[in-house]
Amino acid sequence: MTDILQQDIQYLPGVGPQRKKMLGEELGIMTYGDLLQNYPYKHVDRSRLYSIRELTGDMPFVQVKGHILSFETFKMSARKERVVAHFTDGSGKVMDLTWFNGGKYAKQNYTIGKEYIIFGRPNVYNGRINVTHPDIDLADKLELSAMGMQPYYNTTEKMKKAGLNSRAIERLVKTLLEVLKEPLPETLPDFITQKLYLVSRDEALRKIHYPQNTKELERARVRLKFEELFYVQLNILRYASDQRRKYRGYVFSKVGDHFNDFYHNNLPFSLTEAQKRVIREIRKDMGSGRQMNRLLQGDVGSGKTLVALMSMLIALDNGYQACIMAPTEILAEQHLQTIMDFLKGMDIRVALLTGIVKGKKRQEILDGLLDGTVQILVGTHAVIEDTVQFAHLGMVVVDEQHRFGVAQRAKLWSKSQNPPHVLVMTATPIPRTLAMTLYGDLDVSVIDELPPGRKPIVTQHVFDRSLPSLYDSIRNQIHQGRQVYIVFPLIEESEKIDLKNLEEGYEVLKQVFPEFHLSKVHGKMKPADKEAEMQKFVSGETQILVATTVIEVGVNVPNASVMVILEAQRFGLSQLHQLRGRVGRGADQSYCILVTGYKLAEDTKKRIDIMCETNDGFRIAEADLKLRGPGDLEGTQQSGMAFDLKIADIARDGQLVQIARDEAQAIIDDDPTCESPRYDLLWKHLRELRKTNINWGVIS
Repeated sequence: MTDILQQDIQYLPGVGPQRKKMLGEELGIMTYGDLLQNYPYKHVDRSRLYSIRELTGDMPFVQVKGHILSFETFKMSARKERVVAHFTDGSGKVMDLTWFNGGKYAKQNYTIGKEYIIFGRPNVYNGRINVTHPDIDLADKLELSAMGMQPYYNTTEKMKKAGLNSRAIERLVKTLLEVLKEPLPETLPDFITQKLYLVSRDEALRKIHYPQNTKELERARVRLKFEELFYVQLNILRYASDQRRKYRGYVFSKVGDHFNDFYHNNLPFSLTEAQKRVIREIRKDMGSGRQMNRLLQGDVGSGKTLVALMSMLIALDNGYQACIMAPTEILAEQHLQTIMDFLKGMDIRVALLTGIVKGKKRQEILDGLLDGTVQILVGTHAVIEDTVQFAHLGMVVVDEQHRFGVAQRAKLWSKSQNPPHVLVMTATPIPRTLAMTLYGDLDVSVIDELPPGRKPIVTQHVFDRSLPSLYDSIRNQIHQGRQVYIVFPLIEESEKIDLKNLEEGYEVLKQVFPEFHLSKVHGKMKPADKEAEMQKFVSGETQILVATTVIEVGVNVPNASVMVILEAQRFGLSQLHQLRGRVGRGADQSYCILVTGYKLAEDTKKRIDIMCETNDGFRIAEADLKLRGPGDLEGTQQSGMAFDLKIADIARDGQLVQIARDEAQAIIDDDPTCESPRYDLLWKHLRELRKTNINWGVIS
């Protein structure tokens, strides 16, 4: 049966080479198994007949049994016509069936007086019930009691033009299920299906397409969602278990002079309880003898960099070097500055390595890494280049919002006798269910409180017609000695228009605020020019920084108290939250002003409302996950979500994610080497999944 699911889709009756090509190009359906796992996006109840009397214009899909009385044709243009069939159910009431396309086919194939069942969405036109482009079946050929709920499948415009609409896909699925006479093989053992009251795989895959009722549909969905999530978690946890067994970590047994000197003499403020808790968790990992793989989550301004630095100092105290990798040169430079400020007066050599560090300076850094005199390296992905070698690399901190891939981690490991301890930091709080999937092989630490003395940022939504009064408020803040960010969107799809808007907007703002100095920054500028403009704002030489989202990371100006985001409707929730985090870093009350036009889509309004209601990054991340889905949480595709969840939804199936993880963890605990015959079925199926086009590598 497994072999038949691998059968080329072109050999299914009704497909052939042409349809095979279309199905493959448009939906990725190449085999019988692919078609079976192309799940319907909705179902419509086909078990009930309505009379025309019962119909109203606001009902969903309905079906009526009756016959056609007559056809009428209306010319729309030289080459187009509208065809209307007058249809009755014998009650004396008449409704219309309308075709704007395919009317000629309808007149040729549907016979006046013959009994049909028509199916479609009713509306009212010229005072009469009308169904446009209905499905029509001969009444004696359609067994309503057997139809149950009709599935609807996603298709593309190209497919529809070629006659492969939802109904055509449905017929192919029906044919396939008739071909698959034997029960489909099971992929979950009895001890799981019985414990969780899951239906068999065979029943789930048949009922997901043709359930008789909503209860059958829900049971099929739960089974298929669980299986999908379970194998993702089993793969993640298997990988994590392998890593722990294979790789011993360096044992950092002491907290020495570097850490203590910093703690007693350089620490600028008391640590929060959350920071202390996380340092204890990291300390325990690094002394355990196993390699640390930990994700550090914390909201903007929660003090993650300080925790990372103190962890690196423990590595130094044990005779090892540490390295912090950032996704951009700006952020790497910001980290360097922050670390240098923290370590002022301490005898620790810190160096920066990015793509723009070249020649003699670069060679000095490479030599220092090799002889151990460079103790902390700050850099971009340049640090994983083959030419970069360390004397004793013991700890790596990765500060980026996308997953740091296995291949890159492996490159870092090759620079050390044992793999270094790894701390992955993210400034965008990640909902727990997503963290379990994106970062499932990492232990998670959370800094869930801000340093004392921080006032919550006040977020307000204003319409663009209120800009004059907003400008007055900005003027008032600057007169009080504050600084202001004004952010324009710069979205790649409309880059030229956005850049033009920013340039023009900058000129307008110079006229609005002639008494102040303005800086301008965007990603298309030369790095040196951008840095010079940023530096003017950091030093206070300019009072207003007009920018794009390049300031989302890497800018820390405690004196800046106002963030104005123009066309805020074009930004995602996480991006808005990141931008807001640029203010509120000093002791003054800070403000984030979201400026939009008056007309807003419902989802956009929800985003703006959430921003105004809360500063809690975790609440915002949960809302973003629900509004935007897991693939686009950061505004760009998450590399960790490259596997394709066909039916499960991490945003809405959080409870199932947890159940799947618990079951997978129990199996890994019982069979860490994946050799027990009791779990043969699971390991065999996992191996099969890893052979498919699912990119399992990026989630392990």
